[in-house]
Amino acid sequence: MYRAILAAVNEHVNSEIAARYAKQLARITGARLFICSVHESGQSEHSFELAREAAKRIQHAAREVGVDAECVFLEGRPVAAISGFVRSRGVDLAVIATRRKDVHRRFGRRSGTTRRLFLRLPCSVALVRVVHMGRTHPSEILVPLKERINNIPSRAFFTAMLSKAFNAKIHLFHVTKPLRTFLTREPHLTPLEWEERLSPDLSRFISHLEGYQIEHEKRVTPGTAGKSITIEAAARRRDLIIMGASKRGLFSYLLRSSPVEELMRDTPCNLIILRTRD
Repeated sequence: MYRAILAAVNEHVNSEIAARYAKQLARITGARLFICSVHESGQSEHSFELAREAAKRIQHAAREVGVDAECVFLEGRPVAAISGFVRSRGVDLAVIATRRKDVHRRFGRRSGTTRRLFLRLPCSVALVRVVHMGRTHPSEILVPLKERINNIPSRAFFTAMLSKAFNAKIHLFHVTKPLRTFLTREPHLTPLEWEERLSPDLSRFISHLEGYQIEHEKRVTPGTAGKSITIEAAARRRDLIIMGASKRGLFSYLLRSSPVEELMRDTPCNLIILRTRD
């Protein structure tokens, strides 16, 4: 259950678009919405004024749909300022947006305010990669699932609430490692046989989702995760991808490439990377 949601807003349009997801989540869960901007040292007054105007627009739009929304303007370093606010106000979820230049960097690199917020905030964090600014009301949501899933109740709740907020259908997508016969050929399995190979974690996630009465379909296919997810989203014209990432797993990406990085770079639609609170 979300009691308080924070949307981090700056002078860039991407952050205002991402805040719309936060607004809808607050509406459907009855949470209070904080729209937060931080005035950093060295930031021009013009840039901060743009952020203030964006925050006020979001607040107005949120109040129009019955959300208890408050603008919060802080001073200092973004990570420290927002972390302190999250702790003091009991924020359950923070929604932040990537900047365009971030997409071309390694996701796990230490540089970048967005990455530091994503990794260090003491709450669940939804990192939004905006691709289509005009498609912020998704009707078809793709949810890739790994064999092992961290914090299943939290991830299922986030997915279910976003689905309800937009009345969207959920498409669960699991990419398995190909099975090889002794002749190194891929055996043919029917969709039902592939589904029978679902892990206990996948089955638990589906059970939680069904508990929220969310319309969904399941699809299992062998292949490479990052590429398969991108192709699935593009070929079937999905509006949004929701992908989970553990904090521990993200640090391991410093040393190697990952499906998260591939999706951040190549996603054909808007993308949310969700890190649930440990």
